[in-house]
Amino acid sequence: MNHTLSIVVADQPGELSRIVGLFSARGFNIETISVGATLDPQWARVTIVTRGDDRTIDQICKQCARLARVREVQDVTTRPHIEREMALITVNAQEGLQRQEVLNLVGVFRAKVVDISHEQIVVEASGNKEKVEAFIEMLQPLGIHEITRTGRIAIGRLSNVEVVPTAELEEDLFAVAAH
Repeated sequence: MNHTLSIVVADQPGELSRIVGLFSARGFNIETISVGATLDPQWARVTIVTRGDDRTIDQICKQCARLARVREVQDVTTRPHIEREMALITVNAQEGLQRQEVLNLVGVFRAKVVDISHEQIVVEASGNKEKVEAFIEMLQPLGIHEITRTGRIAIGRLSNVEVVPTAELEEDLFAVAAH
């Protein structure tokens, strides 16, 4: 099973290398990795997606927590959370029906066109892993030239109450903004 780990580490040269080295030395594979700043410029958040059973993941978390300059390690998979990733995709889009088909898919998946030429379009898609993969699968027959993807990032949900569907949440936000 995939697990998403959130590791808060000192924002210093070599810290990411130490974490990756820990995974490598113990034979743990990293599916995706993403690093970004936190509100405190002294710390960075490393988000790693890895595979393993609960015992293995617990061992990884404990070993990461023992590293100097690691402030916090969490397996966010074990609690309510939100995960996202982004992909930039260059796809064939000849003027006419092919281009219209790409634009229709962009609309359905709430993606964005970020660059365009006479023969190709670069689109940006973001969402959970399944959404991004479904979008890529739908574009495949049109001819994908290049894909680049971020690693997943994650954040804990604000509460454990019932999750509001995204469209409903957006409608509520627009209603509040209109008043």
